[in-house]
Amino acid sequence: MDVQEKVFASFKEAFDVDDTIDRSLLVYRELPEWNSIGHMTLVAALETEFDAMLEADDILAMSSFDKAVEIMSKYHSH
Repeated sequence: MDVQEKVFASFKEAFDVDDTIDRSLLVYRELPEWNSIGHMTLVAALETEFDAMLEADDILAMSSFDKAVEIMSKYHSH
């Protein structure tokens, strides 16, 4: 599974979105479920999916699906 698919799997787990959603709509505070509490749920899902501990700067910078893919690329080992 590539980085984009692993990140999307985490979004699906955190926000219960389906496969047909336009990923460009996954933006912090624009997706109703992606509030401050939802953000921490997403971080936990990403840490589990990537078996990694995210740095605080990365958690704060994660503002969209595309940004999450960019950030998680550095945690992807293969």
